Amino acid sequence: MIADASVHLGVAMRHATLLFVVSSLAGCTQLQGIDITDAVFTERSADCADYVGSFSSQVRDEQQGRDFSGSVEIRAGDDVCSVASNSIPNHDFAGAGAQFATAAAEVQATVSLPRNPQLASSGTAVSLRTDNAVMLNGVKLDLLAAACYGVGDQPLGEEKIGCMEANTPWRYDPMYSGNNFGTDGHNAHTQPDGAYHHHGSPEALFDTSGSSESGLIGFAADGFPIYGPFIEDEDSVRAVESSYQLKAGERVSQSGEGAFPGGSYDGTYRDDYEYLAGSGDLDECNGMTRNGSYGYYVTDGFPWVLGCFVGSTDPSFDKSSGGAGPG
Repeated sequence: MIADASVHLGVAMRHATLLFVVSSLAGCTQLQGIDITDAVFTERSADCADYVGSFSSQVRDEQQGRDFSGSVEIRAGDDVCSVASNSIPNHDFAGAGAQFATAAAEVQATVSLPRNPQLASSGTAVSLRTDNAVMLNGVKLDLLAAACYGVGDQPLGEEKIGCMEANTPWRYDPMYSGNNFGTDGHNAHTQPDGAYHHHGSPEALFDTSGSSESGLIGFAADGFPIYGPFIEDEDSVRAVESSYQLKAGERVSQSGEGAFPGGSYDGTYRDDYEYLAGSGDLDECNGMTRNGSYGYYVTDGFPWVLGCFVGSTDPSFDKSSGGAGPG
């Protein structure tokens, strides 16, 4: 059992891979589990097969005062990995300030990942119809809110659902401090079916001290890896910087808007930002090629994890294939 949240998970992952191989050779149908409660992830291999194993955690929903057992199983074939989980994280959740509209619940989900993802000729926008990523603890990433200013039946400025058209202007950014989407300290809340999911940086999965290079924390829906924010740069470790910047001045009315919010660009809406190539470390999709391998990076600013997809997303991430609706 991993008793300290600061313990690196690399050894556990390698141990889990060995257990998977031994169990498979023995003809066993049930894998031995590795306890990853409160563990952080430090391995950097981009091959999902290097994370094979069966993992468990014992955590608490602080809002409900209920205990949960998290479960995630990663398998690998020659070309594809699968990640099956019950959507429960490997850390306590729903702490002070969280206002989940739906009680958290175990929701079984399985997604597939290509072991050798390929770069597409152009990026693909993140979508309300597709989960964006799956973390190594089995929790999904779903960056977009299904809420835009002036769309739906809720009062202006209080919209939380109802905006399903991808190109509708003034979509709220759940990570903005002034938007109350009820997320907890892990930038997560629940879908209508109770599935726990992140709207931004899953900080419990990496070392936030910046003392060492961040490990891989998950895989995007196109199979490319997602890393924490810190990289080794010459003789130091630093956080990578997004190339998205707040626009200057006052908002301008747009075609297709439900209503015009007015005011200054302050980060309330996704439209408040613009991509300025070269202003940070990362490209428009919030990733970069490093040491010959492309990956996305968590950033302390918009778009937080992904700006778009550089590859083709796997259909298993489509919400119509069994995932929850936007939330």
